Amino acid sequence: MKYWRGYLVAAIFAAVTWALKQFAASHSVLVDMIYPYVTRMAQSFLVEWSSGVEYCMWQTLLLVLGVLVLASLVLMVILKWNPIQWFGWICAVASVLVFLNTGVYGLNEYAGPLSEDIQLEETDYVVSELESATDFYRRQAETLSTQVRRNPEDDTVEFDDFKSLAQQAGDGFYRLTYEESLSVFAGSTAPVKELGWADYFTSKGITGTMVGITGEAAVNPQTPAVMLPFAMCREMAHRMSIAIDRDAIFAAYLACMQNADIQFRYSGALMAYYYCLDSLKAIDEATGGDAAEQIRSQNSDLLDWDMQQCEIFLRPDNTDASSLCDLLVNWHIQEVVMPTLREEEVLFNPLDPNQVDISGLPHAPVKEEETNEENAD
Repeated sequence: MKYWRGYLVAAIFAAVTWALKQFAASHSVLVDMIYPYVTRMAQSFLVEWSSGVEYCMWQTLLLVLGVLVLASLVLMVILKWNPIQWFGWICAVASVLVFLNTGVYGLNEYAGPLSEDIQLEETDYVVSELESATDFYRRQAETLSTQVRRNPEDDTVEFDDFKSLAQQAGDGFYRLTYEESLSVFAGSTAPVKELGWADYFTSKGITGTMVGITGEAAVNPQTPAVMLPFAMCREMAHRMSIAIDRDAIFAAYLACMQNADIQFRYSGALMAYYYCLDSLKAIDEATGGDAAEQIRSQNSDLLDWDMQQCEIFLRPDNTDASSLCDLLVNWHIQEVVMPTLREEEVLFNPLDPNQVDISGLPHAPVKEEETNEENAD
């Protein structure tokens, strides 16, 4: 029996983790009412603990665990431990870590969508609405592209260094929370960290990551400069318990556009344009359309160059183009398109002959067209 104790521990924690996920999936309303607020406080506490060092603690812990596993493997061979028993305890440790991460952060995937917290109505949009949104973000990015600082020799953007941008990234979330009264963004705005082992993450087209156990939001320092402010806001949004990628992308856009720094506003507009254009490309490939190409052809040289940096780093197969821009499109419909379609309210005037037929009343005003007819006679 002693040989199977590790497997028993692993099975127990795996079962509890599975049960938690099943409960969260079937009681999403209850989870949304409580869990994000609790985990947001937990993440703020963990940030205070982990911010004492500049490097990512989770990467150090992972390295230590790797060394311990290797050392135990050597000891198993030297001391002739039972390999079945050894592997059982390795599974147990892995199961406990997964359980902890699920408990302190992972269940946010089952909480309600961000759109409910910010009162954004989600609807199924048609291709023409996606095209309109894509062009809107293109024009927004186009305007800002000429305002950012650039290298005079090759026109590449010259943004502040990583640490300076990280210090500024929380500004937009602060404004969303206290000026726009959106409490969903009331999480920690501590600076994000530089992600270690950057070469590996760059090879996968990954701009950043968030680890719930340590409360660390980290960004790949090799991310193209024009994408860096947006990437910081995206991982910061994840740390605020906004776990779903499409929600974090939209939160990052809102935070960037609320930031006083032009570097963040341009990065936010550019990435919104990128995600919408990527989605439109996927639709064009399926239908044989060329709407994405027509919109892209209107890019200035500056904007086109910056878009290329995004495409080279992220790679098309790293994005789920069919859903990541959903909130961006719905926001454009609700906040940009709909206000232009609302007719100006006309106040009712009982003495206005154009609204009420008062021709039978004594001393009734004569309509202008009637006066013109009488003069013609």
